[in-house]
Amino acid sequence: MAPDLNSLSPPSAEVPSDSEPSKPNTPNLDRLAAELIQFDSACYPSPLCAPSRMSMVTGLLPTKIGAYVPTYARYLRTKGYHTALAGKMHFVGDQLHGYKQRLTSDIYPADFGWAVNWDDPDARLEWYHNASSILQAGPCGRSNQLDYDEEVMFDQSQSKQTFCLTVSLTHPHNPYTITKKYWDLYEDTDVSLPEVRITKQEQDSHSKRLLQICDLWDQSFPDEQTKRAKRAYYGSVSYVDDCIGRLLETLEGAGLADSTIFIFSGDHGDMLGERDLWYKMSYFESSVRVPMLVHYLQRFHPHLVRQNVSTLDILPTICDLVGTKPASYLPMDGTSLLPHLEGWERSAAQNTIFAEYMGEGTAILERDPKELNNLARSRDIGSDNNTAEGQEARRVFEEFEAEANAKWDFEGITTKAFASQRARRLVWEALREGEFSSWDFDPIDDGRKRYIRSTIPLDKLERRARFPFVSTHGYQSKAVSLTRE
Repeated sequence: MAPDLNSLSPPSAEVPSDSEPSKPNTPNLDRLAAELIQFDSACYPSPLCAPSRMSMVTGLLPTKIGAYVPTYARYLRTKGYHTALAGKMHFVGDQLHGYKQRLTSDIYPADFGWAVNWDDPDARLEWYHNASSILQAGPCGRSNQLDYDEEVMFDQSQSKQTFCLTVSLTHPHNPYTITKKYWDLYEDTDVSLPEVRITKQEQDSHSKRLLQICDLWDQSFPDEQTKRAKRAYYGSVSYVDDCIGRLLETLEGAGLADSTIFIFSGDHGDMLGERDLWYKMSYFESSVRVPMLVHYLQRFHPHLVRQNVSTLDILPTICDLVGTKPASYLPMDGTSLLPHLEGWERSAAQNTIFAEYMGEGTAILERDPKELNNLARSRDIGSDNNTAEGQEARRVFEEFEAEANAKWDFEGITTKAFASQRARRLVWEALREGEFSSWDFDPIDDGRKRYIRSTIPLDKLERRARFPFVSTHGYQSKAVSLTRE
């Protein structure tokens, strides 16, 4: 009999190691630790939610993904699996992409309202990250993100067919707020401050742009505010751990715990103030690393894998586990993790991982200095980690540059990106005229006006969905207008 599959995908569950001064409480993951395969050097293919998730389900780098690229759900359906999705995936257009059943709407909009605009690169987008997540960090009774994840956990498929259930939580993620239950877990914890601090003037060119587009350039957060944000993030990680416990309890109660392949991963990390950066969008360690865990005692013994792997590898791995292969006539960037699961190492060539970023803050400027960063040393040497201009590193840098130029047609990609963005903005402008036709997936209830939608100002939506209500700067208020401004 084919094994069932249960994949859990939180967005940013990269957590500090045991050696750090403070770390989140994760009793359920800790309980599983002795029974699973842990990939200690897993990274994403893009430091943004949407492209990273699409790469995870297709096995392709973001620049290769089109509207009809097969996902692992499509391959599993050809093997007779009932494929179901609960939670956040950032699908645009087709809201199923191979899943036979979708149990919830998405928390984010499914249209082109959030399309990037390289034609006006300095314009700040209304919906984009800003300081509010840090300023308003703290406990809450409920929030937009919590409402969504609780719905994801409540809706469960009852199919008796061999199944693949993707449970995709939005926690842990900014805004940094969590219920008192999880906030109080860290009441007596001295939450550690960032280890590496860098002034704005010392930042690299990309990091400077990120600070500007996230509206953080003119912000300076006191240590206590930083600790509140990290404490809420830790609480969110503990909330996700509780969700894992509920899923495991359900599998055990149904007698499926031993026969179900359990895969746990994420789509990006969070800088949480390291290098004075917040959120994602960069390739520094706190942003680039994600957890990846596989539990399947019927076939694999527990062990630690230290070789580099990517979430691109999930699709070919799932195909191997259920006895099929990705279509040979289609491109595939991911490589099966089956050798690692069986206790072997993949070839040295497969130890290289690739990632792309084409989101907000992207720029190719001749005046930008060349950079070659040693991430292994990034915690130890402070601000100047760029070795590209050093004589001893020039050969290494030129080899990387030649490899990148051989792999990517940068001019062609840029041309296509501009054309795609302009087309999507045109579609979005037309979609907004007259009666709005929502692309958001509509389950039994109306998902078009819930959670985060392109037609509702994001900051106001987040504040009005949170209880107790807070002002723009995080002060609690007794009432808030729910009418649209």
